[in-house]
Amino acid sequence: MKRIAVVLVALLIFGAAKLPLERSIHDAHRAAYFHGATLNLTLREQIGQGAFLAALSGFRGVIADFLSLQANDAWENTQWSRVIFLYNQITTLQPRSSLNWEMGAWYMAFDAAQAALDDPKQPRQALREKARREFIQQGREFLERGIRNNPDHSTLYNRLGFVLMNKTDDHLGASRAYAKAAEFPDCMGYEKRFAAYELAKVPGKEAEAYALLVKLYREGDKERAPMLLVRIKAMEEKLHIPPEQRVYKPAGKLQ
Repeated sequence: MKRIAVVLVALLIFGAAKLPLERSIHDAHRAAYFHGATLNLTLREQIGQGAFLAALSGFRGVIADFLSLQANDAWENTQWSRVIFLYNQITTLQPRSSLNWEMGAWYMAFDAAQAALDDPKQPRQALREKARREFIQQGREFLERGIRNNPDHSTLYNRLGFVLMNKTDDHLGASRAYAKAAEFPDCMGYEKRFAAYELAKVPGKEAEAYALLVKLYREGDKERAPMLLVRIKAMEEKLHIPPEQRVYKPAGKLQ
């Protein structure tokens, strides 16, 4: 009994001593946006014991690369469910790799969605369209999860804007995604313009969008893309802007 008591006391002391270290590691992971990167029994069942042990040993990148090769094979064989399954595991292993989130979302929202729409095995158009929408939604949600893990640079906001602009009617969501992407130092030059273009498609937001378009025009030649000028002209006509207040003058000259 005395020996058991000593062991219990030692365990309690060890447990108390390691709590600050565990808290520090947990806080560091949260600070690095490691959301959903837990190596748990579910992942162990999905990737196998050997790969799981390798991941626990610090070889997450190696296992993720191996799964990427499997995902590519699944993509070549149009095994869309397996592609999605594998990219969920890849991003669990490497949640801070924005490229993996980008690739997985593309496969879902574009490749799998188009394949579902063209599926020769499904004779009903309505069901093909339903499957297409579901894959697009999975791609959107995948990017949103990626953003939660990588909120500190622009890439995934940009990709989310692209998916929403091209694959959905959520123009407000696309505008917000592009506007958020444009806030970062590594942003693309067109993102502010795309945010304004998408906002102009939202009913009730025309005046706000026009103000953004004009603001961009006033920033100088670097923002004066041909599409910006076309959108300004269209919005001035739609909003019935008085001729003397227009950027796009009736004679066709911009000022």
